[in-house]
Amino acid sequence: MKRRVWLTSALMGLLWATPALADSGVIVRTTLGLGGLQALCLVHSCTVVPTPLDGTQLGQLFLITTPLDPATLASTLSAVPGIVTAEVDQLIHMVGGLNVVPTPIPSTLMSDRTLVPLPNSGTTAPVWNSYVNQPASGIVQVQNAQNQFNVSGTGIVADIDTGVDPTHPALQPVLLQGFDFTRNQPGASELNDLTPTDFPVFPPPACTPATCPSPAKVNQSTAAVLDQSTAAVLDQSTAAVLDQKYGAFGHGTMVMGVIHLVAPKAQLLPLKAFHSDGTGLLSDILRAIYYAVQNSASIINMSFDTKTNSKELNNALDYAAGLHVISAASAGNDAQGPPFLVYPAALQSDVMGVASVGSTTLTMNTRSSFSNFGNAIVWVAAPGEAIVTTYPFSTYAAGWGTSFSAPFVSGGAGLLRSQNTAIDESQAAAAVAHAQPLNASMGLNNGRLDLVLALGALPPGSSSPDFGVSAAPSSATVNAGEGANFTVAAQPAGGSNQTVTWSCTGAPTAATCTVSPSSVTLDGSNPATAMVTLTTTARSMSPLVGQRRFAPPLLPWKVLSACVAWLLVSLIFYNWRPAPRKLLWLRASAVLVFAVLCVSCGGAGTNSGPPPPGSPPPPQGTPVGAYTMTVTGSSGSLSHTTMFTLTVK
Repeated sequence: MKRRVWLTSALMGLLWATPALADSGVIVRTTLGLGGLQALCLVHSCTVVPTPLDGTQLGQLFLITTPLDPATLASTLSAVPGIVTAEVDQLIHMVGGLNVVPTPIPSTLMSDRTLVPLPNSGTTAPVWNSYVNQPASGIVQVQNAQNQFNVSGTGIVADIDTGVDPTHPALQPVLLQGFDFTRNQPGASELNDLTPTDFPVFPPPACTPATCPSPAKVNQSTAAVLDQSTAAVLDQSTAAVLDQKYGAFGHGTMVMGVIHLVAPKAQLLPLKAFHSDGTGLLSDILRAIYYAVQNSASIINMSFDTKTNSKELNNALDYAAGLHVISAASAGNDAQGPPFLVYPAALQSDVMGVASVGSTTLTMNTRSSFSNFGNAIVWVAAPGEAIVTTYPFSTYAAGWGTSFSAPFVSGGAGLLRSQNTAIDESQAAAAVAHAQPLNASMGLNNGRLDLVLALGALPPGSSSPDFGVSAAPSSATVNAGEGANFTVAAQPAGGSNQTVTWSCTGAPTAATCTVSPSSVTLDGSNPATAMVTLTTTARSMSPLVGQRRFAPPLLPWKVLSACVAWLLVSLIFYNWRPAPRKLLWLRASAVLVFAVLCVSCGGAGTNSGPPPPGSPPPPQGTPVGAYTMTVTGSSGSLSHTTMFTLTVK
């Protein structure tokens, strides 16, 4: 322990010697709690954001800000007992890639502006016919699937994005309030990102179907086109500046419009983790995932990607999948194939990655030129060209990119939920895999989305009470003698209000695993959590060579002290003895000391011989190794398990 403290102090000396930088973030998972982490930051020159990234129900994941080098701080904290993981916060860019708006834009793209009700939505809110009956909708068989299986979507679909226009008439009937993680406040309006003085007219006046002109480009970055009289929102004299500042403006509203088209009765939960320029922090995305799960979302759409893997992104999506949440993500627009990877699409045990194909009968079996591909990141393909959808200021736009392919799958998951409310990620992925075949050389896993085939492949389900279980984090590393905490959660499905009893198995030798409370009662909608506590035993020191296995400890300090005292006394008497008797006295003293030492050491020092009667063996401690722990939640005939890994050093 002293050595570890010395090393930590030395590393902190190096940190203090590093020139101060602008405050950066480090994402830390800890078993110390908020107070313990704040105390640690007093030493490490950092500040803890008090609201846990994983929500107060879990309370183990925090964001730390620091003026020091974040990578060095993350490395230092990783060696501190009680810190499970530490990684640098990422800045993620939503805008980019090779999805370019074609020139000229087809004049017929949104030519039918007749106002019609959205089929199977249960509302009379009028929408453009170009939106309802666009070619992409027919390619994935939206209305055929809704009518044939009598489904129109259920549950809550969360979209982690730039927010939404909360006043759009097409979305209002199903829109929930959501949350803005970029401002840390309720509501998720992307209109809050606009600066009125940036525009010649603000707000841009909405046009009618009769007065809207031909489509005009909003910008190249988002590959979106706007069909309204203010062509937008962009003043052409400053288009280059505004294109950068508002390069992703409208993205969230557009994505939600696709989800709503496919699953019109599913509720929409906007989670704003990105700014209008398309930038967002990994820490806000993590907050959004945990918020979605803990606020009863059953589906999460992620129309973004990053090329850098994250342990905590994996943990968050493990947590979501363990609680029966279905996730879909865009595969990205870099036109790259294997071994190219993007996340979260590459986390295929938790997420369905979606590539893009064309949106006409001639191109629907052809990979879009901009779309990434390969089985490692693509589960299925869906149309991603000229997708007509909702846009801020009560109007409509069209978009190109895998961002608009992913919500076809997320909306499809809402239809699958209508058929079976207890469906989980793996079952949904298996159903979606029943798709239209594509040329194998395209590297698009499982073909092109077909909602009729997907719904037909799902066994008839029921809304009978059930639940899913998950654990966070998915792994922890401790030294022998230290403990670790994991949070397990039970997520009700089908209105489950059962009592779930916990049990834990797989603890290594000389370690214990307990769950508190030992049971939780579900309320039908919200997850119920419990704390798993792992305790390990420190390993005893190895026996010295020549010591008996069950002998008492070598040279107890009292015996050793007595021997030293006797030798000092012997030397004094040695000087007083007559010369003929000095040698005899010295020999007698040496024999006496040797005899005492032999008795104290337990004999001749061999490894043979039984222990004294009734003497227990010394504790051996928890062995080094990686152990898979299993926590089971049981309720009557229902039983579900979740696993995590404990590594003992």
